[in-house]
Amino acid sequence: MVALALRSLRKRAGAFTASFLSMFLGSAIIMAFASMYDTAEASGATGQTRSTLVTMAMVVGGWGLLLVVFAVTSTLTLSVRQRAAEMALLKSVGATPAQLTRMIVGEAAVLAVLAALLGAVPGALGGRGLLGLLHGTHQVPGDVPYAFGAFALGTGVGVTFASAAIAALITARRAARVRVTESLMAAAADPGRLGRRRAVFAGVFLFLAVDEAVVTMTMMRGKGTDAMAASGQADILAAIGLALLAPVIVRRATALLGGPVRAFGVAGDLAVTNLRRRTGAMASAVTPIILFTGIAVGTLFLQATENAATDRSGVAATADQKGVETLNLVVIGMVVLFAAIMLVNTLVAATAHRRREFGQARLAGATPAQVLGTVALESAVLTVVGAACGTVASVFTIIPFAVARKGSAVPDGSAWIYVGVVALAAVLTGATALGAARRAVRTPAVDAVTA
Repeated sequence: MVALALRSLRKRAGAFTASFLSMFLGSAIIMAFASMYDTAEASGATGQTRSTLVTMAMVVGGWGLLLVVFAVTSTLTLSVRQRAAEMALLKSVGATPAQLTRMIVGEAAVLAVLAALLGAVPGALGGRGLLGLLHGTHQVPGDVPYAFGAFALGTGVGVTFASAAIAALITARRAARVRVTESLMAAAADPGRLGRRRAVFAGVFLFLAVDEAVVTMTMMRGKGTDAMAASGQADILAAIGLALLAPVIVRRATALLGGPVRAFGVAGDLAVTNLRRRTGAMASAVTPIILFTGIAVGTLFLQATENAATDRSGVAATADQKGVETLNLVVIGMVVLFAAIMLVNTLVAATAHRRREFGQARLAGATPAQVLGTVALESAVLTVVGAACGTVASVFTIIPFAVARKGSAVPDGSAWIYVGVVALAAVLTGATALGAARRAVRTPAVDAVTA
């Protein structure tokens, strides 16, 4: 099975690109933040300086691990779905569930090791830039030198490998147990059923989000900036919970929006049909939109509310408050970059895989413009669904923190913050999907179908 995994990686390198890039970026981000611990150790930093560096390494790195596991699981699931026919063929010639599981895990392990090793260089550069940011905001003295050592490298490699293995096991479990006939049906259509375990995990994450929100509004009320520690996690938990429910949400949204979308004619009919037939792949594309919107909106409004509360108090922000603001902005930067690249990777992989589908539509009479119109309408639906779910997730942070910090459920912050985040999500989704679709339709229809 190891040899089969290596052959599969060579033969289907394109299908694994999204997973590899997620691992590569995740390892670089984790190493960059973990290097703050190496910096604290090498410089012998003490007091507030050490606290700031260690907090950067542990808090952001911990959430980075969770996001990497989730992102890699999503992209690996998509690649396995795209290989449903291959899985069915292997089962038909006698491959056992254990052998298929070892193959999928082996593929992920090879990708993880390669991604982590290549991620060391950008991770070191990112860590140096992060320390420069801390120097510039006077959170860390300028004479503290940067260090990238064993902790950063070991954490990056270990976390990337562990997240890939966990994601591969989660992905392989269902793929290996599905019967041959079901695999063949999945190759033709991808209904994206919500498994029981996925529903359970979604419920757990949503319960934790509710718990964090309640704790913030009750126990953390009047605690000042300490409330940020509790409320800042709620939107991440809620976003992951809603993303796990994405197959059901996409299916319900398609039923609700089907009428308006069909008003666009042939492109609308094709878009609704594709959303219904390819629910699983569409749900994978919605996931990064939910994460991006929910975490970005929640954290930006949280920080805006905190800044407004500080201004109203008439007291200058303390070093701790400035450090928290820097940490929040860094988290936003990390999430924006990671979710944006995850979104681009997922959409490129999902759209490029549809070259045969686009060719069949054109042979049936659809024009290239109608195919591109179909993709544009699908992207619009995905953006609406992702932004709506992300908005709901952000509420788990925004309202509880506003109640705890100022005694009102109305947060501070401009509406343009929300508009900007949603607009960026829409541009990334539409531009990526249409760009990949344009490349796909350049292939002659007959060649696309027979490839």
